[in-house]
Amino acid sequence: MEKWLERRGVTVANIAEIVYSLQSPYNPSLSLEECEDSVHTVLSKREVQYALFTGIALDELAEQKLLPAPLQAIMEADESLFGVDETLALGITNVYGMIGLTSFGYLDKVKPGIIRTLNEKGQHIHVFLDDLVAGVAAAASARIAHKDPKATRYSIPEIP
Repeated sequence: MEKWLERRGVTVANIAEIVYSLQSPYNPSLSLEECEDSVHTVLSKREVQYALFTGIALDELAEQKLLPAPLQAIMEADESLFGVDETLALGITNVYGMIGLTSFGYLDKVKPGIIRTLNEKGQHIHVFLDDLVAGVAAAASARIAHKDPKATRYSIPEIP
């Protein structure tokens, strides 16, 4: 999966930097290496891989002008109401629950780091990839949050 991302200009380190920016305020002992490990874990999930394969393939087909009308024009314009790109990325965020969803919304709005680079219109089409990278970063961030040993754990009382 990493080779597919690298072919499109994205590294695990790029994504880990975003994860670190999301989680370091809540976990001062967090390392960039832990963030990279979390990204690797998210990327190892088959449903994440399928979403990435699909989105990257559609971006590449659009660059080659191989999509049918009107999809080709929609992709070239990166139409704001398209929404299918965000929908595909939400499948990734849902792997780690609601915190992944809220982090994705933040990342989609702010577009930090590599997400902004991908979103800026250049010679490549990244309609799907910018959102998919945000989805991976949000899921990796949520994974770290769920594993935080300082998070309060509540015991569940027995039901009579």
